[in-house]
Amino acid sequence: MTPSTGPGGPPGGPPGSAAGSAAWELLLPAASAPARARGRALQEALRDAVRSGRLTPGTRLPSSRDLAADLEVSRGLVTEAYEQLTAEGYLRSGRGAGTWVGDAVRAARPRARDLAPRAPADRVDFVPGTPDLSLFPRSAWAAAQRGVLTELPHESLGYPDPRGLPGLRTALAELLARRRGVVADPERIMVVSGVAQATSLLASVLHARGTRTAGVEDPGSPQHHALYAAAGLGTVPLPLDDEGLATGPLHASGVRLVVTTPAHQFPTGIAYSARRRVELLDWARSVDGLVLEDDYDGDFRYDRAPVGALQGLDPERVAYTGSVSKSLAPGLRLGWLLVPDWLADAVVERKRTTDLGHPTLDQAVFSRFVERGDYDRRLRVCQRAYRERRDALVAALAEHFPGSRVTGIAAGLHAIATLPQRYGPEEGFLARVTGAGVAVRPLTAYAHDGAGGGPAGDAPVGDAPVAGKEVRLVLGYAHLTPGRIRAGVERMARAV
Repeated sequence: MTPSTGPGGPPGGPPGSAAGSAAWELLLPAASAPARARGRALQEALRDAVRSGRLTPGTRLPSSRDLAADLEVSRGLVTEAYEQLTAEGYLRSGRGAGTWVGDAVRAARPRARDLAPRAPADRVDFVPGTPDLSLFPRSAWAAAQRGVLTELPHESLGYPDPRGLPGLRTALAELLARRRGVVADPERIMVVSGVAQATSLLASVLHARGTRTAGVEDPGSPQHHALYAAAGLGTVPLPLDDEGLATGPLHASGVRLVVTTPAHQFPTGIAYSARRRVELLDWARSVDGLVLEDDYDGDFRYDRAPVGALQGLDPERVAYTGSVSKSLAPGLRLGWLLVPDWLADAVVERKRTTDLGHPTLDQAVFSRFVERGDYDRRLRVCQRAYRERRDALVAALAEHFPGSRVTGIAAGLHAIATLPQRYGPEEGFLARVTGAGVAVRPLTAYAHDGAGGGPAGDAPVGDAPVAGKEVRLVLGYAHLTPGRIRAGVERMARAV
């Protein structure tokens, strides 16, 4: 039995045609499905035939009796499928006029694109921000997952506390107090899907309380504008000097919220001085303001113990956020936010209305991972690997770019490299190395106001690039092996 064409409808294939027969062939697997699943399978096969265009609008379908005979199924099964798809709009019918394919559906070829950033295999990618994902502890993580699935109580799979599982918040409080010097009350810790969500939650709550602008480090993270704009806040770029955020422009800005990276400023690589940390807190107290501390890679310091978090000096004036994006993998979407007591209830309620809480299984696995010491062990492994890679980068630059300087503290996942003037101007240098298959970012790319420069201990903020000026690069190295780093620097040198 083949479909026929009704008046005014496009042909679905005349009786006996290849097109018509092919359309009904789509239903044969459904007819051979297990008895209990046959009705649902038949409905889905008909939907797919309409969606894909194999059954075109206006095509008249066989009677339920004829189709049931052709497929060797009960007539009731076909009748039910016709009625269900008519109710959904895929088919239309009239008393005594038969059943037809409706014209509400537009055939579309299904596709799933992957918009995640991917570097071509033949390119050496020095763009910062990514850890070495091959170091992810798959075995230890899988063991934690098995343990959690075996032992997690059934009731824990319900809607969680929007702040996060109590066990994870307790484990994080101990971890952050021990490693980062944070004043960490588990009642004020919130599990979030990374620093971006932490920033959005806090900005949204402050906007509801009248805040309209946020101060951001300049140069700084390029994501800040979009994150704050989504919460209704504008951003005010604030310059840096060699000690951190410059206090004069901060006081003159009129902002009462500022986001900072004091342990290892991104991207310049400096650490805020003790004096500047105190001055920043004095500013917050004087304007009844708040500092959001993004401790994005505070665990990784290679020349000494990491400097403790700013939040430990004044937990009521500093909100603290971090994540596993640099220590484990950004794809886990796991982070934390510590808020002052006066903001805690509002931020928790905003988290509740945003997503009803972070996935329970992910939280339980990470909690076990922390409690068993696996997270500390992983940090030690990454610390050794990334220190070796930073050393390889410094050595390769010294060999292939004589006279270059690596500035900023020995920490994190990126370094600032300043190349001599003979390699400039910057635009020409970037064009040549890009053409040679090397991806790099200049420090000027992170200037919020479009100006160049940014301190790395030896240059003022705001210098615009000019012909012959030193080329200053932000080089990410954590995701590259030492051999790949050396090859990439050599390829840059050959290009220029």
